[in-house]
Amino acid sequence: MPEQVQAAQAAIAAAVVPRNDDQVVIACGRFSIDVVGFEWRGPRRLVFRAGMNGADLELLDILETERVGDRFAEIVLVSGDGIFAEVVSRLGLHADVSVASRTESCSRRLRMAAKRVLDIDYDPNAIMEAA
Repeated sequence: MPEQVQAAQAAIAAAVVPRNDDQVVIACGRFSIDVVGFEWRGPRRLVFRAGMNGADLELLDILETERVGDRFAEIVLVSGDGIFAEVVSRLGLHADVSVASRTESCSRRLRMAAKRVLDIDYDPNAIMEAA
């Protein structure tokens, strides 16, 4: 799994091109927090929630309650999950919102809600097959 985290971070950086002053929030499940916490390079806020869709729900809670649209002019959500479509649409009224996702994994509703969609070239199965 450490190789997957490193490969995912490289693929995201290629699509999003992070800047030094970006605030990065990573949400994950309780079983992956230790690996993600140790393997992700650079400053980040690491959050987790147990249960079904725990990581998505934790990130959704941050997007809905922490006035993200008022605090940031640009927001990039790295997810393809349709659960974020409504909040992305609302945030788009106050900020420039992009979604970064693997093409085949991005929900249609989320694509329509975002101002821009960035393609992440990452195959999670490639790492597993190489091992």
